Amino acid sequence: MLQRLSIQNYAIITSIDIDFTGGLTIITGETGAGKSILIGALSLILGQRSEASVLMDKTKKCLIEGTFKTVQPVVKKFLQENDLEISDEIIVRREIAPSGKSRAFINDSLVTLTQLKEFASLLVDLHQQFDSIELGRNDFQMQVIDALAGNSNDLHQYIQVYNNWLKGQKEIQVWKEESLASGKEKDYHSFLFNELNEAAFKANELEDIEAELKVMNNAESIKSTLSKVYYALQESDDPITQQLKVLSNQLHTISTSHPDLEHLVARLHSAQIELQDIADEIDRFNDTIKFNPERINSMNERLSVGYKLFKKHGVNTTSELFQVQDALADKLKGVTDLETRINEREKEVKELYTQAIKFASLISAKRSKQIKPLEEKVNDMLVKVGMPNAKIKVSVIPERPLSLSGTDQIDFLFDANKSNRFEPVSKVASGGELSRLMLIIKSLVAKNLQLPTLLFDEIDSGISGEAARQVGIVMKNLSLQHQVISITHQAQIAAKAASHYFVYKENIGGKLITSIRLLSTEDRVTAIATMLSGERPTAAAFENAREMIGN
Repeated sequence: MLQRLSIQNYAIITSIDIDFTGGLTIITGETGAGKSILIGALSLILGQRSEASVLMDKTKKCLIEGTFKTVQPVVKKFLQENDLEISDEIIVRREIAPSGKSRAFINDSLVTLTQLKEFASLLVDLHQQFDSIELGRNDFQMQVIDALAGNSNDLHQYIQVYNNWLKGQKEIQVWKEESLASGKEKDYHSFLFNELNEAAFKANELEDIEAELKVMNNAESIKSTLSKVYYALQESDDPITQQLKVLSNQLHTISTSHPDLEHLVARLHSAQIELQDIADEIDRFNDTIKFNPERINSMNERLSVGYKLFKKHGVNTTSELFQVQDALADKLKGVTDLETRINEREKEVKELYTQAIKFASLISAKRSKQIKPLEEKVNDMLVKVGMPNAKIKVSVIPERPLSLSGTDQIDFLFDANKSNRFEPVSKVASGGELSRLMLIIKSLVAKNLQLPTLLFDEIDSGISGEAARQVGIVMKNLSLQHQVISITHQAQIAAKAASHYFVYKENIGGKLITSIRLLSTEDRVTAIATMLSGERPTAAAFENAREMIGN
């Protein structure tokens, strides 16, 4: 709700402060007194662009400030998302310097004009004559039908499912692109892996083969040398082991003559035993060395396979080949896992689509039930507000692809002259017709739709009498749920006000200055009587004015 509007140094306004209340506030005044100037000033805090030409005193800045009180969640959400102070009372300010530079503030925090415009749309709904943008928007038309259908909860659930469905589709698309890129290399990686898998090397196998092959290729010389050593140690005419045994015995015979000799006897005996053991080991080892041409061929073939794989993968050991094989296995597993994930996600997305269609069908059915009653109510009220030949028709195109609002496309169509040619309202309705049509529609959804402060600027153009009275009644009923502010020339509308402001000009210091004042009950009678019969109202006009205010 707009609580206060302060305007300083704007056009022919030096300084004005207006305190607003809830319900229906009417603003009237003489032609040219400055009612449209108020709207122009208010438009600046709603995000319209400014010019230095609006300054009354070119040496001072212009200041327009609006104080709002609201608890709407969308307002608090905007403040939170834009890191602005959150409070129930919100001050929106616009400053225009003599240079023409403009600054905007929300709760004393500097904001961009784009931010201000977006935020202000949550606070004030300004509907001027020829303003057909909102009524012609399909999303607003959809909001109207959904408000009447009570689709809020179903839409909330649908949007959650719809967004999850979209998210799932995007994920699948990304994964499929990854899978396609990986799939191009999959066959090659699979070939490399299978090649290594078929080789089936054991740990350190190639290194062990190289060592074994080295021995086998030198088997003859190794065996010859081993035989010679064994012969010298054990089988010659005078083997070394036998010589050590004899020497040990000789030394033993004199060991009793000197105590230290016993120690040398023991060492010589140990050496004889060690050489005997070495001889036995050489004999056994010699028996194991055999020249096997078939085995050599087999090992050479195995090494040939291994060396080719070494070169292909740029490695030097069997262990490094295993690392390459493991890496290839991981890549192939990743492709397989991704394909599995895609298949599982596609099932989930298919289920989400089924759920979304279910919700969309439910929402669509509830919308369809509201079409005829809405048409009947709007068409009935069009007659009352002075448009007897006009009709509205709501077009619903069902079973379209899923969108954020379901599967329906809603279009408000209008025929102003009983021609039976219905066209989109924004294309065929005049400014006055659009204004009254918007007023009617908003009055029908006021209980169901969260609307901000509603501001109507001279939407009563071209009507009078009973039609104007009916517009006043609609505004009055609308103001029971929402703050409504209207600038009007019609006495029938002004009579419905809860608060009535009068805009006037006065000469101060040789300058015409716009001022505004809140009318008392008697002042209201005078103002409405003047609207009925001119500057010198008759007694009948006064009586008529009192009767209109009483009703």
